[in-house]
Amino acid sequence: QVQVVESGGGLVQPGGSLRLSCAASGSIFSIYAMGWYRQAPGKQRELVASITSGGTTTYADSVKGRFTISRDNAKNTVYLQMNGLKPEDTAVYSCCLLSPRNYWGQGTQVTVSS
Repeated sequence: QVQVVESGGGLVQPGGSLRLSCAASGSIFSIYAMGWYRQAPGKQRELVASITSGGTTTYADSVKGRFTISRDNAKNTVYLQMNGLKPEDTAVYSCCLLSPRNYWGQGTQVTVSS
């Protein structure tokens, strides 16, 4: 059974930075893509960034140039470095191991407010 656990959320002022981490158990982490998603109150969940097993990345237009996704296969961990945070980035951020059976974490709250 694969377990996915996010950490690193919190309250930050506009313009600040946070780094989210997502650790996945099991031996399949390195062969699948990983994705970071977010859902704000009253809005649909959206894909923020993804990274393939080979390291190819994609980003939502709203975060390009501000967020960076990376992965460390030796640690079964994917990261989301978020810089230049804006109030509209406030959401619950979840990561997903994008295997044929997607595995989701419980999410971590990110709040951007002064």
